[in-house]
Amino acid sequence: MSDLLERLRDRGWRMTAQRRVVAEVLDGEHVHLTADEVHARAVVKLPEISRATVYNTLGELVTLGEVLEVATDKRAKRYDPNAHRPHHHLVCARCGAIRDVHPSGDPLADLPASERFGFTVSDVEVTYRGVCPNCSAA
Repeated sequence: MSDLLERLRDRGWRMTAQRRVVAEVLDGEHVHLTADEVHARAVVKLPEISRATVYNTLGELVTLGEVLEVATDKRAKRYDPNAHRPHHHLVCARCGAIRDVHPSGDPLADLPASERFGFTVSDVEVTYRGVCPNCSAA
């Protein structure tokens, strides 16, 4: 489970009703919602929240480094509150479902010096693709 709300409180982030609702919607394990999905869920909790407020809040959370912006394909960007635990993504090629995965090993170490072409590599993003059980069963 994500600890997004706790992290934001620890930072002293001003927790307005709108910001709290967006954070509550994002909080959880394997959460990868689009901005429109965040808005739809936030409206249930706070009917007066605007789409612009949701987009602005998501932008602030990304800038703070508390939420990751995930673009795994040509679909809408998704927002991942699991920003402080290194992980990769497993994406269903049919429905777009995304799961966080934590494989063992160090993908940075797996890139040999001869393949770094002089780069100082500081980060790696791995996306595994396949078909989820729901789509396989359909």
